[in-house]
Amino acid sequence: MEEFYQAIEDAIRNTGYEGPVSGQDIYDEICDEIEDKEPGAYVFMSKKTDEIFFEYKIQIFEDQFNLSAIDIHSSGTVYHANLD
Repeated sequence: MEEFYQAIEDAIRNTGYEGPVSGQDIYDEICDEIEDKEPGAYVFMSKKTDEIFFEYKIQIFEDQFNLSAIDIHSSGTVYHANLD
């Protein structure tokens, strides 16, 4: 799992976003959000501060999920990390 967490962090860093990120925290937050959700495509938003929120684009399947992209909205700038 550490490789997966690191891949999330690397993808975000490659966008130029310099704020704090934790691949494990993102993964855990997504797992909490998708619990009991039906299979399908979802967009989840997570407010980090008054000026920063993360937008997760996720496809949920029967026994797994795919995090396809993360958009970080920070002070009027959007950082897009494509994870597919």
